[in-house]
Amino acid sequence: MTKPTFDMDAALQALREGKDLTGKDGILTPLIKQLTEAAMQAELDEHLADKKQPNRKNGSTSKSVKSPAGNFELSIPRDRAGSFEPQLVKKHQTHLTDELERKILALFSLGTSYQDIRMHIEELYGIHVSNGTINVVTDKLLPELQAWRERQLDAVYPIVWLDAIHYKIKENGRFITKAVYTILGLNVEGKKELLGLYLSESEGAHHWLSVLTDLHNRGVQDILIACVDGLKGFPEAIESIYPKTEIQHCIIHQIRHSMKYV
Repeated sequence: MTKPTFDMDAALQALREGKDLTGKDGILTPLIKQLTEAAMQAELDEHLADKKQPNRKNGSTSKSVKSPAGNFELSIPRDRAGSFEPQLVKKHQTHLTDELERKILALFSLGTSYQDIRMHIEELYGIHVSNGTINVVTDKLLPELQAWRERQLDAVYPIVWLDAIHYKIKENGRFITKAVYTILGLNVEGKKELLGLYLSESEGAHHWLSVLTDLHNRGVQDILIACVDGLKGFPEAIESIYPKTEIQHCIIHQIRHSMKYV
C-alpha cells in the first residue's frame, strides 16, 4: 500500500487561506496522486494473484500526468515479468481523465479560438496545451461530423426551408465571405430537423442543385413545400430534382428565424 503523503491539516490550512483546490499547486493534487498510486498498487496485487506463472513486484517507473486537479509525477508499479499494465493509467496515457478533452471540445464547439482555449485550460487546471494537442482532440470530431453529413434522411418532408447564410471568416490572414447552405426540414411528426450544412464561396442556383442532389441521394424522395428566397434559377433547380414540390418564396429573416428553434 502506498505510504500516506497527503497532509490533511496542511490542506485545511491552505483552504482557510483561500488557496485553489485545483489547478497549478492545487490543494487536492497530492491527494489525487496518492489515491491513483494506491489504486494501481491494488491492480498489481490482483494481477500477481491471478497469474499461475511465478511473478513479483519490480519497483516502479515515473510518469508525468496531467489531471484536472493539476500536474504531478506518478509512480507506476511494475512486475518482473513485464505483463502488468494498469487500467487506471494505461501506456502512453498522459491525462488522468477525459475531462480536459471534453472541456476543449466544448470550448471549440462554441467557436472559441485556440489561443483562448489554451488560456482557459491553463487558468482552470494549470496545464499548458499546445495547438497541436488541441488539433488532435478536435480532430476526433471529424468522423462524427462526416457520419452526420452522410446519414440517411426520411423519405418525405412536408416543409423544407433552404437558405444560404453568409459569414465573414478569417482565412490565410484575411477576412473573406463564405456561404453556408442551410437546409431545415419539418418532418412528418411535426419536428424540425437540420438536414444539412454545405460550405461554398458564394450562393448560386448551380450549387443549390448539387445540394438538392445530395439530399435525394441520402433518401429524401419528396418535399411538399420548399421555402426559398428570390435567388434567380433557384425554383428551376428544385424542380429538376423534386418536380412536384410547391415553391414558396419567403423573406430571408423568416427562414433564419425558423433556424433558431431547431
